[in-house]
Amino acid sequence: MNPGDFAIGLVQMLYVLLLSPLMVGILKKMEARIESRRGISVFQPYYDLAKFFRKETLIPEKAGPFFKLAPFIAFAAMLTLPWVLPIIGSFPSWFAPTVDFFGGTFIFGLAAITSILATENTGSYYTAIGATRAVNFGAFAEPVLIMVFFGVAILTGTNNPFLMNHTVRSLNTYIFPTHILITAAFFMLLLFDTGKLPIESHGLNELGMLDQGKGLEYTGPLYALNTWAGYMKAFILMAVFLNVFAWPWGLASGASVTGVLYGMLTLFLKMVGLVAVFVVVEETLAKIRLFKIIDYLTASFLLAIMGVISYLLSGVVA
Repeated sequence: MNPGDFAIGLVQMLYVLLLSPLMVGILKKMEARIESRRGISVFQPYYDLAKFFRKETLIPEKAGPFFKLAPFIAFAAMLTLPWVLPIIGSFPSWFAPTVDFFGGTFIFGLAAITSILATENTGSYYTAIGATRAVNFGAFAEPVLIMVFFGVAILTGTNNPFLMNHTVRSLNTYIFPTHILITAAFFMLLLFDTGKLPIESHGLNELGMLDQGKGLEYTGPLYALNTWAGYMKAFILMAVFLNVFAWPWGLASGASVTGVLYGMLTLFLKMVGLVAVFVVVEETLAKIRLFKIIDYLTASFLLAIMGVISYLLSGVVA
């Protein structure tokens, strides 16, 4: 095993772990500025996590043992993904060859299904609503993610995300209709998966209870782990969107200290730019009705399908 390959995987994991709350803080600060408010500190998510780790853990009386185990599984799943995806470097870590893009999708699915199963027998009405709606909308969101990855796989001739990054850097591939369409589909899905689609409420409004509803019964360290895993999920999806689809340049090409620092800085700047786009979308578009999400995800799926069809009609072989 090359020590550099192990080091880049470890650095990517720590980068995602430590920077994901900061991106949430930056997003909330931008939202506040657009709304002419002072807003919270960009470091407030770190303070909140530290506060919850110090609090007492309370478990619902009827909740089973899986209720306590689920946050650890979701957190571990999010720590695994940076080892197998191009976050900072464009070369794979030692663990990356064992998982392709579809394997990464299954890891995301593992985290999602554990959070849903953990809501069983909690006795909470709002938690049940959150889990039910997560299942309903997930049935439309997951095919979009799979089709997007399938589209970029047939375009690049591989399902390895690092090789995809190298191939998409070619201008001919980057401006190819298939790539443009699946990038648009992924962006639509990203708005939904990160909670930036202007429909969700972060309060206790029943009509907006999606991901927030599933974690209402958690307290203390378990709530902190659940929240942190959510931060990392959004961060990883954004990094994949940027590094494989939207802007595949700027990653470290080697395990040197200079190259890794360059990759870290470049990704941070790209992330801030994407966060700014999220804020503009969330603050300027009118909120849509809850079950219009299905129409929205269907449109995203159709874009991905059109991307695949455009590839087949072109007769181009990757």
